[in-house]
Amino acid sequence: MTLILGRLLAFGAGLLQLGVMSPARFEPLVRYTSNLPAQHDVFVVAHEDDWQLFMGDVVAKRIRAGDSVIFIYLTAGDDGRDSLYWQTRERAALQSTRLAIGPDAADSAAVRCSTTEVLEHAIRKCVIANTESYFMRLPDGKRNGLGFGRHDYQSLRRLRGKKIGTMLAVDGSAAYHGWQDLMATANKLIGSRSSSDAAEIIVHANDPSIAANPHDHFDHRMAGLLVNDLRKGQTWNTRYYVGYALATRAANRSADEAREKTAIFLAYDKEMMLVNKAWSAYAEHPAFYSECMLRTYARKARASGNR
Repeated sequence: MTLILGRLLAFGAGLLQLGVMSPARFEPLVRYTSNLPAQHDVFVVAHEDDWQLFMGDVVAKRIRAGDSVIFIYLTAGDDGRDSLYWQTRERAALQSTRLAIGPDAADSAAVRCSTTEVLEHAIRKCVIANTESYFMRLPDGKRNGLGFGRHDYQSLRRLRGKKIGTMLAVDGSAAYHGWQDLMATANKLIGSRSSSDAAEIIVHANDPSIAANPHDHFDHRMAGLLVNDLRKGQTWNTRYYVGYALATRAANRSADEAREKTAIFLAYDKEMMLVNKAWSAYAEHPAFYSECMLRTYARKARASGNR
């Protein structure tokens, strides 16, 4: 454990030397000053640490530009483990959100959580400043998309492929009867802000293309396919992000962007380690996570609309 913590500290120290992280506390680069959103950004992700790794600097930029931002977490990210693990992941995601908002934003420290009903599905909703987070708590599908025995091998991949007809939230709070039911619910969440009528909607997700985004987790790919299925007939703009293949690309973030992304990710990791030091995501694959902090790759999907 001492070795693991030492590596994490070395990671931060190395970034300090590069000027990526401030030796003091994290300072936001831009602060939002308007309550009128320039656009409505929705980040549809599979797991609670996905946006931090693959698009964390983009999230921070959009929040501080004054956009309304929604996070939709499709799975509990349970990894086949018990409720303590996935509930900790939810809290860790909210810690990252706090940091992305910045300390000077109104209500950045206040978290208001409740259960909301969406098309007769109970979903955990948490609001911080100009962000909303929805935790759908579906079972983690495992990297190969075939699911875990703890939840009878349910997965997004098997639901979309019609190998199973129903998928239950890990806490029994909701049941989704087929891929179309899940699509309808996600579609409702994407348009849940009343302000979205006056704002451009941009939906962000992992790239569903195997060619553009090889070797990714199947849950990540399913999040991208869900968005791809939904955007037909919509007027959204869509941005698709490289997932696990990110570490193989050339570094393309500035020192400031990498500093932001690193601080946001470490906020998540710190919250996980407060409960169990063995739950550090960084410590599992330090080289991979270090490389992800220096990279964000995205492509714009072709414009969608009625067709």
